[in-house]
Amino acid sequence: MAENRISASLAPADKEAVMQAIATIREKLPFLIDLTTEDRRTIVKMGDKSRAFVSKALEVATQNPNFLPRYFDLEEMRRDLEIYEDLYPVLLSLTQLQELVDDTCIAAGSEAYAAALAIYSYAKASGDVTGLDAVIDEMGRRFSRRSKKKKPEAAAS
Repeated sequence: MAENRISASLAPADKEAVMQAIATIREKLPFLIDLTTEDRRTIVKMGDKSRAFVSKALEVATQNPNFLPRYFDLEEMRRDLEIYEDLYPVLLSLTQLQELVDDTCIAAGSEAYAAALAIYSYAKASGDVTGLDAVIDEMGRRFSRRSKKKKPEAAAS
């Protein structure tokens, strides 16, 4: 069998505490929004290279507000940049945590699936375990491929 990379358990109380911590994070960030796929695709995005540009633009506009149109809300830009800067370290921490949780789930699932495959192989190979034929057949359906339906041939006239 393959290397066992994860051997752990999560106590129900700890799971509940983690879920409560996540709920608390959501509660403390009530302004979070959910972009559509189209929004994510089309919206301009600020990355590391753009941060200096945005800060410089805010500085220029603050020192020279006369060239801005009256409808330009400099304070809103300042708030947007501030919340971006406040959320950025949170985003980095959550991204790292999500990657660890994702990797652990992948590894645990892989190990469980590999063990299930071994059990299936052993059960099929043993052949003399009474009462398991139906279960082995049922497990084997996981590997059966659906045959492609043939298109009906045109009726001969």
